[in-house]
Amino acid sequence: MRLPMIANLVSTIIPVFNRPVQLAVAVGSVVAQNYSPIEIILVDDGSTDDTFAVAQAFERQHPGLVRAFTKSNGGPGLAREYGRTHARGEFIQYLDSDDVLLPGKFRSQVEALRREPCAGVAYGITLFRATDGSLGAEPHKLTGERIETMFPRFLTGRWWETATPLYRSAVCDAAGPWSNLCLEEDWEYDCRVASLGTRLAFCPVAVSEHRDHSGGRLSRGDNCDPIRNRQRARSHELIYGHAVRAGLVGSKEMHTFARALFLLSRQCGASGLATDSRMLFGLAKAASSTDYRQQIEFGIYRLGTRIVGWSAMGRLGNVLDRVR
Repeated sequence: MRLPMIANLVSTIIPVFNRPVQLAVAVGSVVAQNYSPIEIILVDDGSTDDTFAVAQAFERQHPGLVRAFTKSNGGPGLAREYGRTHARGEFIQYLDSDDVLLPGKFRSQVEALRREPCAGVAYGITLFRATDGSLGAEPHKLTGERIETMFPRFLTGRWWETATPLYRSAVCDAAGPWSNLCLEEDWEYDCRVASLGTRLAFCPVAVSEHRDHSGGRLSRGDNCDPIRNRQRARSHELIYGHAVRAGLVGSKEMHTFARALFLLSRQCGASGLATDSRMLFGLAKAASSTDYRQQIEFGIYRLGTRIVGWSAMGRLGNVLDRVR
């Protein structure tokens, strides 16, 4: 159950796993905001090093501002949800422990939401910092564009990073809890928010940095890894459902998503996940129901699965993808 909301308060939720040094930088970027009131909720996701001790040190250093919690390891989505249940803010900021907020983020985005009461989320420009420390001058992904609603653009890809948006807590409540996915959980969550018809308020200023680094990232991995592909199959299935509920069937974005479903179907087949491959293929066919060229291609592929099976056809499809 959520705690009673405090008007104007911005709650920043930072999940963290084995990143004590980067956590310090992330927390510092929130403390430095020129907006109040704020609170910072640190959720240690079962770290095996001194990360939780560092989080507790921040709690002692900033009493009343920082609260530190620890839980058994369950992935970033469940850690964010744990933090959300302890948040009291009218606004919610999610922040990955390896990214930072830029000065003025909260002030500009809260002001934008005050100006546009029909908007549920405010976003601004995110910049990308490479592993060598260089900072890109252009907006990362599509964060420099003024986009009115989350859907349909979110169906073709997550065009911002976790630190980019500021949510009204009422929108997060309406979207429901984060899933237990460990991959693409952020994309699935934002598509769920998008399915509510959520409108956006755009701030044409830089609000956050997405930082690449050589350390561990859940988003990195092999497309033939069955564990990763099972997670991605579930996220894509959920995203498809959100898009259907939002009325995107027949849209060009749904046709683009059908291609993504078909690609992942082949990857699941190649990694031995025949059941997931079949499920995704069915969704791809449904998503492309008004695209006759895709339907012909899918029909040929389905015939191949009847002859050699889903796994063998997936491996063949992956080979053809590489030589195209």
